[in-house]
Amino acid sequence: MATTSIASNTELSRAIAASIRPSSSKPLATQQPIGRCTFNRFSDRFPLLSVRATSNSSMSKENSSKSGDGAGGGLTYKDAGVDIDAGSELVRRIAKMAPGIGGFGGLFPLGDSYLVAGTDGVGTKLKLAFETGIHETIGIDLVAMSVNDIVTSGAKPLFFLDYYATSRLDVDLAEKVIKGIVDGCQQSDCALLGGETAEMPGFYAEGEYDLSGFAVGIVKKESVIDGKNIAAGDVLIGLPSSGVHSNGFSLVRRVLAQSGLSLNDQLPGGSVTLGEALMAPTSIYVKQVLDLISKGGVKGIAHITGGGFTDNIPRVFPKGLGAFIYKDSWEVPTLFKWIQEAGRIEDAEMSRTFNMGIGMVLVMTEEASRRILEEGHHKAYRIGEVVHGEGVSYH
Repeated sequence: MATTSIASNTELSRAIAASIRPSSSKPLATQQPIGRCTFNRFSDRFPLLSVRATSNSSMSKENSSKSGDGAGGGLTYKDAGVDIDAGSELVRRIAKMAPGIGGFGGLFPLGDSYLVAGTDGVGTKLKLAFETGIHETIGIDLVAMSVNDIVTSGAKPLFFLDYYATSRLDVDLAEKVIKGIVDGCQQSDCALLGGETAEMPGFYAEGEYDLSGFAVGIVKKESVIDGKNIAAGDVLIGLPSSGVHSNGFSLVRRVLAQSGLSLNDQLPGGSVTLGEALMAPTSIYVKQVLDLISKGGVKGIAHITGGGFTDNIPRVFPKGLGAFIYKDSWEVPTLFKWIQEAGRIEDAEMSRTFNMGIGMVLVMTEEASRRILEEGHHKAYRIGEVVHGEGVSYH
């Protein structure tokens, strides 16, 4: 008879409680008793809100890029098994049942504010976590993917929930993962409000697990960043990424297999191993973006996930506008150069699969962009401008 280890879940709950420490700026959530495999942690700072879950419009971030046809023998996202056509068709069908999806986060009206919700996972980056044994930072990736989405609306994250599923609960391993989630919540100044630990014997390979995350934030209705006022001549400001982040790993793993190198080999042209470079945790932009918004002049924000610049920047533009990207305005990290060379990947395919070193793009007025760059409080690049037309062009 299959059983779920209640003792293991109780031990995991104790480990989670020990890992949560209040910050100086605001208390994190406190531990509540678990029931079955669920641990619930509530903050006394905000009342509990009952809202219907809002689907993240991009569905699978890894499915949001358009695949190439492999022309010239170079690898494409489609070659790696990501079928954008199927993903797009599913989004179209969901849109018929739930009209209004399309942004980076879902907005739910609450008085004079909106709750902004987002959900995501970390894709096949988990495969690299299993292979490298680096589990301490995958939780940061999980938090980052959702909070970075909702902050594009100008929302401050309030709380985060996680889902951890495995065939047999390894308490020490799960503790490492959830400590990363706690770290990510601290970086984004939100509470780890609750979660589910699901033990499903025989469902996953031994030693493997899956993760999902859910974030909710809040923004005043008059302060929502929605891109409606973007105009030709506005400036695109890019914030640097820490690496591949949590998208495109199906293609990355295909390139790695083709290259003949292992995760323990040094990144060609770099100072770390390929495993370390690829497992660098996703940058969390919450505090940086909210500070930039507070200075004024921000009209739209795009989180550069699967789909790269090509698919994500146009999502925030009104009809009839496009992006003109200055190709040499920032230094493309060595990791992306290696991926492209080892996989013989076309420029266009790279630009619609990876972030290429820029993880968040803010659309600003000329005046605001000048001020941000002159102040130098945040590392940022002027990477392009808004133009009349459609799509993204690179020059």
